[in-house]
Amino acid sequence: MTRFKAFQIAIVGWLIGVPLAFAKDPLPRSTPESQGVYSSAICSFIEMANSKIESLHSFMLLRHGHVVAEAWWSPESPTKPHVLWSLSKSFTSTAVGLAANEGKLSIDDRVIKYFDGKLPEKPSDNLKAMRIRDLLTMSTGHQDEVSLKDKTDWVSAFLAHPVPHKPGTHFKYNTPSTFMQSAIVQQVTGQSVVDYLQTRLFDPLGIEKPTWDKSPDGYSLGGYGLYLCTEDIAKFGQLYLQKGKWKGKQIVPEKWVEQATAKHVSNGSDPERDWDQGYGFQFWRCRHGAYRGDGKDGQFCIVLPDQDAVIAITANTSNMQAELNVVWETLLPAFHDKPLPENEKELERLMSMVSGLKATK
Repeated sequence: MTRFKAFQIAIVGWLIGVPLAFAKDPLPRSTPESQGVYSSAICSFIEMANSKIESLHSFMLLRHGHVVAEAWWSPESPTKPHVLWSLSKSFTSTAVGLAANEGKLSIDDRVIKYFDGKLPEKPSDNLKAMRIRDLLTMSTGHQDEVSLKDKTDWVSAFLAHPVPHKPGTHFKYNTPSTFMQSAIVQQVTGQSVVDYLQTRLFDPLGIEKPTWDKSPDGYSLGGYGLYLCTEDIAKFGQLYLQKGKWKGKQIVPEKWVEQATAKHVSNGSDPERDWDQGYGFQFWRCRHGAYRGDGKDGQFCIVLPDQDAVIAITANTSNMQAELNVVWETLLPAFHDKPLPENEKELERLMSMVSGLKATK
């Protein structure tokens, strides 16, 4: 065996390392160059992230379904679940799609259909017109977001909130609308979203039973409150990249994946801003033909169909656009159509770089 061949094996062993020792059904690992990615670009990403983002917690890069880079900033670790914040929304949307596929609901159903006993005394015409589709696209017709703080009945509070705009015509990011999706899924399935997804999504992906916080009235929060490990986020992105297919089995309908990740509503016009590229069914469109689920403080599941790549990131940062800018600047040029010559020097540098990372907050 040549010295370099032995080094390649050592690198793959490092890439496998702790995650494979603990993860259920882990993703395959490869060196970056074997999947057409420059290790030097990954080093640049980590260097720039450390310089411009306060603070990254974890990072995983998938190319052609293989993990080619992974890093955790201490005290984070491969086996430690991380709060997803609003990245949870993309999982709730998936539950809606699965329930629709099973014939338990239609996304064109009126929201009030499921909560007859909780409606205000005189529901407005706009409330009556609101559909599940409008919940999915954040176009419920609200001017502002209802505060659920200190409320015990979140469904009634949502339904009582004024709806001044015609649903479907006015984009307003609205976390309670995702909670309502969760409530509807529980109404039609008899299971909370986290339990409903367990056999349909989490088990097939090899994701151990996750934690999802509940509302006072017993529903999975939907819009936030889900905790997953970094590799779980990456698997979810890879599932969507593969149009809902996992190990040869269609676990999320391809049509739903296409609908959920397409642009349904406009949310701005700045071509340099990733929050102005359009919104789907609880997924954001990005620049560069990508789409993502994202959450407060920099939680990302970024899917790049043109590059056949997925990027999972957890963080605690106040500047999420800067976080994405680092991805586009350093990683986007790193992808090549064919395998690259292995680069022992850059792999060694990457190994050294990720071995001593520490989170600043």
